[in-house]
Order: sequence, then structure tokens, then C-alpha cells
Amino acid sequence: MLTQLLPMLQDASSVSANYSSQGELGTVPTLIALAFLVLMIAAVWKVFTKAGQPGWALFIPIYNAIVWLRVCGKPGWWFILLLIPIVNFIITLLASLGMAKNFGKSSGFGIGLWLLGPIFIPILAFGDAKYQGNQG
Repeated sequence: MLTQLLPMLQDASSVSANYSSQGELGTVPTLIALAFLVLMIAAVWKVFTKAGQPGWALFIPIYNAIVWLRVCGKPGWWFILLLIPIVNFIITLLASLGMAKNFGKSSGFGIGLWLLGPIFIPILAFGDAKYQGNQG
């Protein structure tokens, strides 16, 4: 009986060894994700401050969405519309278009904010765009 269990135990130990070695490979992706997170925090903070809003607001759930809507030139009650499935896609598109317009950018840039936010938000934050007030 013991001779039958021995191969099974060896297989189990090799499986656990594989899992532990895979855990070590997760360090680089974790560092990349952390660097990306820091970049996005800095970018959103900068966009908020360019628009005259408090940068720390990005850390407060719900309030950060209301501040984002203000920066986009939309009323704060639109936050409720963000909670409705399918409608939230339209609301985020309209808000992104409003944000682009408020920073003097084109509608194409607004669609870029909507579809590729992690690329366009840092461009808006660290570029030469100036907040022009509520343009739409």
C-alpha cells in the first residue's frame, strides 16, 4: 500500500514546487502594475488640480466620480446614471467629450479618453492642455 502512495506523493510535491516557482515570476508583473498605478494616480491628480478641483478627491469613492463629472462640465447628479448598466457607457462618452472640450481638445481626443483612458489621461495631465472652464 505504501509503495502505491509513494508515486502519488512525489507527484504532489512536484506540483507544489511548480506553484512556488511560478509565484516568484509574479514579482516583475507586480512591479509593473504598481508603476502603472502610481502613474495613473499622478495623472488623475494633475487633471483634477488643473481643473481647480482637489487632487486628493481621487481617493474618495463616489466623490471622485462627482468631481470627475464637474471637471467634465456635467452635473453631479449624473453619478446616479453611472450606476445604470448600458446607460453608463453613454454617460462616460458624453463626460469624456465634455472633458476634452473643457481642456481645449477635439472630439477625437474625447473619444480617446473614453476608449483609451490610461493613455489619454496622462497626455492630458502632463501635456500643455489648460483647463478653459465649463465649455460643454
